[in-house]
Amino acid sequence: MGPPETYYEGGLFSARMTFPTDYPMRPPQLRFKSELWHPNVYPDGRVCISILHPPGEDAMGYESADERWSPAQTVESVMLSIISLFADPNDESPANPDAAKQWREDKRGYKRRVFRCVEKSLGGC
Repeated sequence: MGPPETYYEGGLFSARMTFPTDYPMRPPQLRFKSELWHPNVYPDGRVCISILHPPGEDAMGYESADERWSPAQTVESVMLSIISLFADPNDESPANPDAAKQWREDKRGYKRRVFRCVEKSLGGC
């Protein structure tokens, strides 16, 4: 569900989490099956969030190793991180640059677009 007090509030967003054969040494992947307009969700539904990035140092130097996957993470910690993204998108390293640009420059339009996704998730138009 879209968390309270976010633009996504009340939405029922379907997602699938898949686990690699070497889990928990490697992170699962999460892909939304429902349409979702968000800076950190690729148009195909894949989620881009540090906790789901492979363990170790980031070759680009953007993330520290402690922000990335570790075998100590759980499905619950992944879901809490994703819920947090609903409230506070990371528009500095977007998976969806168009959503990030709209988030930064046109909050009203962004909110309308997200509302359409919420409506659609509930079986609306």
